Amino acid sequence: MKNTGGQFKFIPFTRKQRKVLTWWMEGISPYADKDGIVCDGAIRSGKTVIMSLSFVIWLMDTFNYCNFGMAGKTIGSFRRNVLFKLKIILRLRGYKVKEHRTENYMTISKTIDGTYTENYVYVFGGKDESSQDLVQGFTSAGFFFDEVALMPESFVNQAVARCSEEGRKLWFNCNPEGPYHWFFLEWIKKIDIKDLLRLHFTLDDNPSLSKRTKDFYKRMFTGVFFKRFILGLWVMAQGIIFDMFTEENVVSAPFTKKQSERLFISCDYGTQNPCTFGKYGVLKGHYHLFESYYYCGRDKGVQKTDSMYADDMGEFIGKDDIKYIIIDPSATSFIAELRKRNFKNSNDIKVKVIKASNNVMKGIQALAIKLQARKFTIEPECIDDAKEFASYVWDEKATLRGIDTPLKTNDHCMDRNRYAVYTDMRMHHKITKVSGRGARTE
Repeated sequence: MKNTGGQFKFIPFTRKQRKVLTWWMEGISPYADKDGIVCDGAIRSGKTVIMSLSFVIWLMDTFNYCNFGMAGKTIGSFRRNVLFKLKIILRLRGYKVKEHRTENYMTISKTIDGTYTENYVYVFGGKDESSQDLVQGFTSAGFFFDEVALMPESFVNQAVARCSEEGRKLWFNCNPEGPYHWFFLEWIKKIDIKDLLRLHFTLDDNPSLSKRTKDFYKRMFTGVFFKRFILGLWVMAQGIIFDMFTEENVVSAPFTKKQSERLFISCDYGTQNPCTFGKYGVLKGHYHLFESYYYCGRDKGVQKTDSMYADDMGEFIGKDDIKYIIIDPSATSFIAELRKRNFKNSNDIKVKVIKASNNVMKGIQALAIKLQARKFTIEPECIDDAKEFASYVWDEKATLRGIDTPLKTNDHCMDRNRYAVYTDMRMHHKITKVSGRGARTE
């Protein structure tokens, strides 16, 4: 299926996609007695659309007047990533879909072989441990989990336990995480015990992607992100995080401050730990770090107050046309101090103070994509940034617990850089989800 300016052009399904569509059909598929299906693998490999369509065809063919569940990381992301396209496809196939947004469910109906069939699909968000409370008391005949690896195990277990109707089946899709992730250990490694069908997807399994598009995605990622998002492997995050950072990312002003579409400052705040500011320009999606400020109270032997750092910020803004300051959202006292100062830029316009979007993995992925494309560069004088790029590593102990997170050392400039790129991209609508987890940039 190809998106052609708001309309859909259907492309013949691949053999693997046809298997997803028909695996549950008795008398046709040898897998019809399986309790569910797991589709994992590369981003943009065509898993979500075909799985969600198959799920609805199955429930409408098998049940009548029953409840079902569909879940994403959040309800909002699920509507964007799954329901928007699914509703269009279903209507093109003759289904009637009525969405009850307040109650977060859909009524799907169709007359099949002269019999009127109607079922109810409830939408859930599995964003944290408290999400399991949302499905308690719910009775379902089947559940579809989009990006299940992003959900807490407690939510998934509770949702699975609610599937008590005879003939129930489960549907899971995701991009890989680490080899110690709970879903890999408890479901994929136990695929036979769970009696599920597993299908592994690659970019070549999506017939709507041209070779040029596939080559584009392959160029975007490196290291662990390439292995997971492109090869679709459940591999460990280890070693240097930004291994794509090279001397090509260290250049003198590829464009001037005045040529920039916007100038802004990003800040990672610390008292005993380092406090660092960065001044960034953006031109056609290219981010350049023009200047940096770095002060460590522990190394200097003198701890600065919020007021002193605010004085330094005023000098750092200088006579430039700074639009806003992006700052670590946990630095509440410093945020209050900066807002009290009412700094103005060279055009006598107030400089806004904005709390950073502090999703660590999404920020890392957004910055990594820019680095790989050579669209994030720094001035040679930004020595502290260059040092941290070379020493910013994954926390191996956390990785063994199935959690991807950086080691909390040599990370202050890196935090400031990911705040800058990810927050600014979100503000200017230059970022979209990669299957709910990563970032795809223009």
